[in-house]
Amino acid sequence: MAEIKKIATREAYGNALKELGAELPNLVVLDADLAASTKTAVFKKSYPDRHIDCGIAEANMMGIAAGLSLVGKIPFVSSFAMFAAGRAFEQVRNSIGYPPSNDKVVATRAGITGGEDCSTQQ
Repeated sequence: MAEIKKIATREAYGNALKELGAELPNLVVLDADLAASTKTAVFKKSYPDRHIDCGIAEANMMGIAAGLSLVGKIPFVSSFAMFAAGRAFEQVRNSIGYPPSNDKVVATRAGITGGEDCSTQQ
């Protein structure tokens, strides 16, 4: 049996995005100034023209992703769970959830401890 190498979920996510990027030229990745934390930097390194850093503006990021989806792109939106769900709830509900959208919202750090991050990010 082959040995299984265990890696962090976020590492697997970054690697998977890179693999999907090779197969899907219309895939775009958006993040909120968190490329190092969410590992979208792996995708960014291979496809810099398809990576959008929206800064610390999660609500705007969701709106951008919704628009990209409506013109045929496949947006993967990455942020911390608190910000993706809390700060951008209305945009996710109204701009992504309501219309026929092909957006993927991926949230990390949904735990109950601060760990290496501060409590505002949990």
